[in-house]
Amino acid sequence: MLSKYEREDNRLRRKRRIRSDIIGTPYRPRLCVYKSNQHVYAQLIDDFEGHTLTSASTLDDDVQDRADLDDMTKTEQARVVGEVVAERAQDEGVEQVVFDRNGFLYHGRLAAVADGAREGGLDF
Repeated sequence: MLSKYEREDNRLRRKRRIRSDIIGTPYRPRLCVYKSNQHVYAQLIDDFEGHTLTSASTLDDDVQDRADLDDMTKTEQARVVGEVVAERAQDEGVEQVVFDRNGFLYHGRLAAVADGAREGGLDF
């Protein structure tokens, strides 16, 4: 069994390998998703300018107002985060993004964020 340090090191290696191919532009920013044990964070990043266009997380008031997060599973919460970040992206005039899974495996909460963002109108 791997220690927590080895698991994190492996994730960071995967992240570096993925990020060597993925670049966010002003017209097609990078949708970067991070998950902790309790929360999910998503942000749209323009790598040319080096700034975040918009973001959403389970800690945001908009996400908490949209649905009662206490009664939802973490996967359902992640889907709501994806919908909110897609709505905010469309307010910024963004319709296409590049998905950055940040070294995490594409299943569970990450897949739920992606599905929510697609349902919200983002194309990737």
